[in-house]
Amino acid sequence: MSFHPYLFFVGTCREAMTAYQEIFGGQLDLVTAADMPDAPPEAPADAIMHAALTLPNGAMLMASDDPSATEDGPKVGMNVSYTAADADEAGRVFEQLSKDGDVQLPMGETSWSPAFGMCTDRFGVPWMVGTNPAE
Repeated sequence: MSFHPYLFFVGTCREAMTAYQEIFGGQLDLVTAADMPDAPPEAPADAIMHAALTLPNGAMLMASDDPSATEDGPKVGMNVSYTAADADEAGRVFEQLSKDGDVQLPMGETSWSPAFGMCTDRFGVPWMVGTNPAE
C-alpha cells in the first residue's frame, strides 16, 4: 500500500509541477482539458486535468487544476513532507521551495533531524523538508 499527495491548483498546476520537476527531477506527465474528450465544459483547453511527477525512486506527486475552485475554497491542514538523502540536499530543496514563498521554520538542526525546515511555496503548498539522522 502507498499514499501519494494529490494537489489541486487554481490555474497554476503546469507552472507548479514544472517547478517541482526542476527541483526534484523525475518524469513529468501532463494531461490537458484539450486532451480529454470528457473534460468539464468550464475547463479552459490548457487547464491541467492530471499531472504526475514520477521521481527516480518511484515516489509520485500528482496534481491538477480544479476549474470549479476558487482561491478561498476549502482549507485542510496538511503539509507535503520531503525527506532528502542528506542535509545538503535538504538545504538545496528547501531554498528552492521557499524562494518567493513564506518560511515558517528556517532550515536547521532539530532534535530529530540534522536538517529540517518548513515553508509554504509561491503556489501556496506547505512543505516540510528534512533528512533522517545518520545511522
